[in-house]
Amino acid sequence: MSTRTLPLLFLNLGGEMLYILDQRLRAQSIPGEKARKDEWTDVDRKRVMNDIISAMFKKNFMEELFKPQDLYSKKALRTVYDRLAHTSIMRLNQASMDKLYDLMTMAFKYQVLLCPRPRDILLVTFNHLDAIKDFISDSPGILNQVDETFRQLIETYNCLSDGEFQLIRQTLLIFFQDMHIRVSIFLKDKVQNSNGRFVLPISGPVPWGTEVPGLIRIFNHKGVEVRRAEFTTAGNYITPQREGSFELYGDRVLKLGTNMYSVTRPVETHMSGSSKNLASQAKENIVPNPLAKEELNFLARLLGGLDTQKPAGGETGFRLNLFTTDEEEEHAAQTRPEELSYKVINIEATQEPGRRAELSRILGELEVAEPRPGSAEKGEDLLALMDGL
Repeated sequence: MSTRTLPLLFLNLGGEMLYILDQRLRAQSIPGEKARKDEWTDVDRKRVMNDIISAMFKKNFMEELFKPQDLYSKKALRTVYDRLAHTSIMRLNQASMDKLYDLMTMAFKYQVLLCPRPRDILLVTFNHLDAIKDFISDSPGILNQVDETFRQLIETYNCLSDGEFQLIRQTLLIFFQDMHIRVSIFLKDKVQNSNGRFVLPISGPVPWGTEVPGLIRIFNHKGVEVRRAEFTTAGNYITPQREGSFELYGDRVLKLGTNMYSVTRPVETHMSGSSKNLASQAKENIVPNPLAKEELNFLARLLGGLDTQKPAGGETGFRLNLFTTDEEEEHAAQTRPEELSYKVINIEATQEPGRRAELSRILGELEVAEPRPGSAEKGEDLLALMDGL
């Protein structure tokens, strides 16, 4: 396991979350002069994006995040994004938040699988950060926060060897290995099977610095090439024209990690049969954990408490529903396996207690934003975050 994986996982999943939220908030936005108090405006969208990005890139949080450490569990990481999403005026019910997290994780898993070489995971991260900077281009203070994280990424990862990036990639794949949730975009493009597993292409560009397959060179004991033999390959391979830029600005060349929601497309998530079986097996094999109380207490400190702040005056905030109707959302919440609802969080609280305590303190400072006066009903009748998500 690589201790340099957590920042890349956190930033890429965060980028995917922002893509989804931005796409649907734009689709639902009404011109300010025409909007009722229960409808989203572009001002509301920008406020949501700014609030979430500002909280996500807090300087002291990033400093702790970049220190070498093990990954958090899936459930703990999911809860961190729940907290981040609710630092804005937006409100997501548990079923909608689960659905959003499913989309985030499956998109990044596919990107990791498709990376031509392990080092290109860094280019995927840069693509996410480039897009995030576009979201807050008119907010210089927040833009500076993202640029500072960019510099930390360059300083931390540009000097790593190919072997270290390979270990990072393996760590990410281990994290995602039991997640097989079907997404309609991937199913329609035939890059995902009905069981939720991805189909990897056998054609396309080869990794930078390598040659197109099809030639065997034979050398003698002195290292001199003495013979060549060609063979036929099943795929259609091409050589990349140039390497993507690993600097603060530049052409990344690689398109993985860019916004696939920039063109409106229906996206649905479904649990595959294998995921359901894993969930039922997990339920049958639950063993009491003697550290459960300590772990839950640690998570409470990590997130500053699991309860969200109640808005003043009985206001509920702007609710965003990722399903077509409230009835669909209720049904999803009732039918989702308990193990995938993220009500129980397991974190190893005995490792590096000093560093974890500091990160707990920082995350605990993330406050849930209160809606402005008169916004209580806003978003109550929104369509799905992604139509047919």
